[in-house]
Amino acid sequence: MDPLKVMLVFGTRPEAIKMAPLVKEFHRHPEIEPIVCVTGQHREMLDQVLAAFRIRPAFDLAIMEKSQTLYTVTSKVLLGLEDVFARKKPDIVLVHGDTTTTFASALASFYSGVRVGHVEAGLRSFDKFSPFPEEMNRVLTGRLADIHFAPTESNRRNLAREGVTEHVYVTGNTVIDALKTTVRPDYVFEEPILNELDYAARKVVLLTAHRRENYGEPMENIMSAVAELARERRDVCFVYPVHLSPYVRETVQKHLAGLDNVRLIEPLGVFDMHNLMDRVYMVMTDSGGLQEEAPALGKPVLVLRRETERPEAVEAGTVEIVGTEQESILNAARALLDDEAHYLRMKRAVNPYGDGSACLRITEDLLYYFGRRAEPAAPFGR
Repeated sequence: MDPLKVMLVFGTRPEAIKMAPLVKEFHRHPEIEPIVCVTGQHREMLDQVLAAFRIRPAFDLAIMEKSQTLYTVTSKVLLGLEDVFARKKPDIVLVHGDTTTTFASALASFYSGVRVGHVEAGLRSFDKFSPFPEEMNRVLTGRLADIHFAPTESNRRNLAREGVTEHVYVTGNTVIDALKTTVRPDYVFEEPILNELDYAARKVVLLTAHRRENYGEPMENIMSAVAELARERRDVCFVYPVHLSPYVRETVQKHLAGLDNVRLIEPLGVFDMHNLMDRVYMVMTDSGGLQEEAPALGKPVLVLRRETERPEAVEAGTVEIVGTEQESILNAARALLDDEAHYLRMKRAVNPYGDGSACLRITEDLLYYFGRRAEPAAPFGR
């Protein structure tokens, strides 16, 4: 029997981090022929991850252009994949999460009559404009998908409420699998500044903020809060790998440039980012992925958004949604910095997102779906 031709399509740094361990797992199974196609929705940050995990794509659509829009990304992915699918004829296409690459790839697969598997299925904020465009990307991908790999039982229930009950498998999140290979106690950072910090003697806070729905007043509030916190807490060091977005960079420079306990650095490779997270005191972020990664490393997270599609860690107590109002951010950060009991409660909360075996479960469930295995994998959490 010929191996299953499984094409994994992704285009951004977060997708690549979570799909890379799945590519590696597929290579361990002769029943599967993994085919990697990248869209290049993000270029430099995507290439960092591919290099870190030593993945060489079979296809690269190279769609990124200056000042690209959702329209250009969507149309270029659709047109590029039409040719790729015609040439390779995959048995199934796997997409990840909620990017524009994800939705456009699922739509292209549907147009070509190729089955779709959705990795990290079932996340919902229940607000189609927040996060934008991610919420509708994942909802629409869920309607196009034939097989759904839901990280948690809560994600499975979200799909069931929408009438999606067939071929849904609870697997855990593949990012936990990635952390098993990236975090090391003797790690030496590629970014020199990170090697100079004394993580034992000084509280170091990791900050990231880049989401499109936070552009404008929310981003101004976030940066103002961090600037005020940095000025009043000289004993704390803030490390901010600044997103490549011109808007984000302009706003960051306006508020944080010149503060000597704020380190503004370029975006980090996946190994640097994961090992930095492992050593910092806490995380402040509007990122979705960091809400999953940091709890796995025992780091409290303050979410700089009004809601989250990842409520499990909030319920577990390791993540707190603080919104984008300046005073709310300041109060939550001060509480974690000054109240040791509060900090330890969040630090010790159980991570609900996985046990490091998500990729194996997805592999076994995929083989079961195609009749190559008698039983699906045992669901995560049972």
